Amino acid sequence: MKFAHAALALVVLHLTVYGEPPSQGKRIYVCGHSFHVPIASPLEQIAKLADLKGHITVGRSFIGGSTVTRHWEIPDADSDVKKAIKTGKVDVLTLSPHPRIVPDEAIGKFAELLLASNPKGVVVVQASYLGFDGQQRGAFRNQNRDQTKIEALREATEPFERKLKSQLEELSKKHQEKHGRQVVVLAPVNEAVLRLREKVAKGKVPGIGRQSELFRDDAGHGQAPIAVLAAYCHYAVIYRRSPIGLGVPSELRTYGKDAERLNRVLQEISWEAVKDEPLSGIAAKTK
Repeated sequence: MKFAHAALALVVLHLTVYGEPPSQGKRIYVCGHSFHVPIASPLEQIAKLADLKGHITVGRSFIGGSTVTRHWEIPDADSDVKKAIKTGKVDVLTLSPHPRIVPDEAIGKFAELLLASNPKGVVVVQASYLGFDGQQRGAFRNQNRDQTKIEALREATEPFERKLKSQLEELSKKHQEKHGRQVVVLAPVNEAVLRLREKVAKGKVPGIGRQSELFRDDAGHGQAPIAVLAAYCHYAVIYRRSPIGLGVPSELRTYGKDAERLNRVLQEISWEAVKDEPLSGIAAKTK
C-alpha cells in the first residue's frame, strides 16, 4: 500500500513529543457524526483517571452521517460550535470527515476560526473506519464482519486515508510556517479499530470472541470498546501521553472479570496506532 506522504516509510528510532505534554485539562468541543461523537463521555472519564484537572466538554455538535462541510454550512447564528469557538473558550476542536467528501475544505476553515479566537487552539481530525465495511448498504450484515479480511478492509480504506492525510499534510505545513507549530493533528481511529479487529479475529482480546461483537448494527456503530478505543486515541493525541496504566472507564464495566485486561488491550492498541501515525502530533526522531 502506497501513501502520499513519505513519512510513513521512515524508520522510527526514538519517540519524543512536540514540547512538554500538557499538565492541565483542555476545553474540548466534539463536532461530528455518529462514529465520532461517542468519544466525549469516555474521554472525560479518561482525563479524570489521568488526574487532568480542567478537562471539560464545552459542547457537542452531532449530525448523523455528516461531513465537516455540513457542520460548517450551518449559519453562524444557528451554529453552536461556531458560537462556542468564538468565545475563545475552546482549546481543542475535534472533527470527523466523511469518506464521501475528502479532502474536506471545511477542516481548514474551522482551523482558521479556532485560531482567530484562541491562538493556541488545536484541531484534532478523526480518521474514521468505513461504514458497512465499505460494502453496499442493504447487502451487508454485521455478522459478515466475522469473515472480513483485515488487509482487504485496510486496502478499501486506503483511498480515503490517503486523501485525508494529504490534505492534513498541507494544512500542517501552512500552519507550521505561520504559527511555528502543528495546529491540525490526526487521531488514527480507523487504524486502531483495524488492529483491534485483527486481534479479535486471532482470539487475543479478553471478553470479545468475534468481530461482530464490537458493533451494534450493520452500519458499524460501535459498542463500548470501540468508543473507548477512539477516546484513547484522542486522549493520546490531545495530551501527547500514553494511556497505558489508567483505570477502567465505566463503559467497560459490563465486561466483568475481563474489563481490566480488555482495557489494557485498548490502551496498548491506541497508543501504538498514535505513535505510528506521523500526523498525530507526536514526533519521531528518524534515520
